[in-house]
Amino acid sequence: MKKITKQTYLDWYRDMLFWRKFEDKLASVYIQQKVRGFLHLYNGQEAILAGALHAMDLSKDKMITAYRNHVQPIGMGEDPKRVMAELYGKVTGTSKGMGGSMHIFSKEFGFYGGHGIVGGQIPLGAGIAFADKYKGSDGVTLTCFGDGAARQGSLHEAFNMAMLWKLPVIFIVENNGYAMGTSVERTSNHTDIWKLGLGYEMPCGPVDAMNPIKVAEAVDEAIQRARRGDGPTFLEMKTYRYRGHSMSDAQHYRTKDEIQEYKKIDPITQVLDIIKEQNYATEEEIAAIDKDVKDRVNECEKFAEESPYPETQQMYDMVYEQEDYPFIS
Repeated sequence: MKKITKQTYLDWYRDMLFWRKFEDKLASVYIQQKVRGFLHLYNGQEAILAGALHAMDLSKDKMITAYRNHVQPIGMGEDPKRVMAELYGKVTGTSKGMGGSMHIFSKEFGFYGGHGIVGGQIPLGAGIAFADKYKGSDGVTLTCFGDGAARQGSLHEAFNMAMLWKLPVIFIVENNGYAMGTSVERTSNHTDIWKLGLGYEMPCGPVDAMNPIKVAEAVDEAIQRARRGDGPTFLEMKTYRYRGHSMSDAQHYRTKDEIQEYKKIDPITQVLDIIKEQNYATEEEIAAIDKDVKDRVNECEKFAEESPYPETQQMYDMVYEQEDYPFIS
């Protein structure tokens, strides 16, 4: 694995703080009805993305996930201004405002969504990995889904085919404990979701996903296995979301005290503590990072606010039409 250095910690702090503040801003403008529809935030789960990106090769590796999907394309290289514009429904967005909050895509940077069908991305991720193997690429696809989606039947079909064909895919369940609002304890007779991989003899295991180092180590091992041609891995990222399932979630299923307990092991705080303990940055340098993050978020908001909405004609222009279609007379 790439060495974790002083610069790694500084990058992690800057990136995770930016992702957190970016989504805090989205929460703020959502209340003002500038972002419509649903809004599912990643607050608390940032170490999964930070650690995974450290292990990935962004020139060939890919990622697909569900609708909690705003910060992943940013981490993979997409312009955050375009992501925020997409949430606003503006024409300067990643999908010209046609995808919105739940369907962020960035093919240019290897990010394949953003899927609203619960668990729908699991077989799609296996399919992207199949394409890489078919074409002779050694790219690896990270297929992320929530603990609720782990109960979908398509997971078992995808697991079986991935093992049968030794696909270069890493299945990652981001277990934040509550799916949409029901605890894992109430939906399964066992709480170790990673054990689902045992039935397929798939390498699998749990990961402390509040710590980006642990995530990076686990994902790196899985990527190396996939690149060798040894097939898939199933990782259970044990994490926690501080906000509700979506902005409309009243969170009656948990206490505020529980949330505060998890905030004691916040991934951003953990990284910042190491930066301070190791004297990787002075208080002034940390403050400068904080200010830079705030300024960048404000730039994203300004860009989204000032961008135009798409013209009505765009709805028709984006529907595929082929005049010489050979199968219908």
